[in-house]
Amino acid sequence: MSSRKSAIENLTRRRFLAGAALTAGGLTLYAGEIERHLLMTVERTVYIRNLPAPFHGFRIAQLSDFHFHNYDESFFVRHAVRRVNELAPDMVALTGDFVTTVKDDNRNQSVPNAYACAEILSEIKCSIRFCSLGNHDAPIKRDVADALGRNGLKLLLNQFTSLERRGERIWVSGIADAYFDVPNLALAMPKRKPNEPIVLLGHEPDFADTVASQNYDVDLMLAGHTHGGQVRLPFLPPILLPAMGEKYVEDLHKVGDSAMQVYVNRGLGCMHLPFRFNCPPELTLLTLQPA
Repeated sequence: MSSRKSAIENLTRRRFLAGAALTAGGLTLYAGEIERHLLMTVERTVYIRNLPAPFHGFRIAQLSDFHFHNYDESFFVRHAVRRVNELAPDMVALTGDFVTTVKDDNRNQSVPNAYACAEILSEIKCSIRFCSLGNHDAPIKRDVADALGRNGLKLLLNQFTSLERRGERIWVSGIADAYFDVPNLALAMPKRKPNEPIVLLGHEPDFADTVASQNYDVDLMLAGHTHGGQVRLPFLPPILLPAMGEKYVEDLHKVGDSAMQVYVNRGLGCMHLPFRFNCPPELTLLTLQPA
């Protein structure tokens, strides 16, 4: 009797272990191959004070955190580009981390990746395309800047420009990476009329607090950096978030007591491991409307 009971227990244990192994394998396959390539379009309406009438309904598509060829293949970036083109936005914002550079990485890998990524992104058909750099771009920022420029993608590095429609305008600014570089808000902010809104491209979302505290009256900041947490267990906060991306993790947020808002895109690529769980990659479409 005891031998039969032992045999049943061993069979039950083996079935449990086999089931656990299958479950773990299935989750790994899902997180590594399915959800990691499950691009979601997130649409939001952003209400902007003093938005000029010609810019009512102005649509901005945002992509971020490509980490090209480190867990983000060329076919997937091309897929994202096709999706952007289908949306036909008025402006496209690319908010950094085009490549992945780490301490033991070398320029022989990162630099060609920057040019390859920029070449694919040049297939975005929108005529208004602006970029900012991320912390992984900073170590080779001259090469990334050259790659973007050669492919017709306008990098705003502590710089600004204006968009005009029927005599009215809004401003678009971009700052340097706040993690390894030095954002210069004084250079990035235009001298403008009080009723002209500013959209700011900056990679690290928590830097929005610094922007708001310096009273530059930025209306909207577009950021990435966090990957939305990348791997998120249901009903729990993100397990691992990068510095300067711990407060504003994803989606649209009001910044303190200011009128400023920050939108955080979950990105396309991955870091550390090629997995996403409960946090799929994102293409954002923001529609500006008057507050």
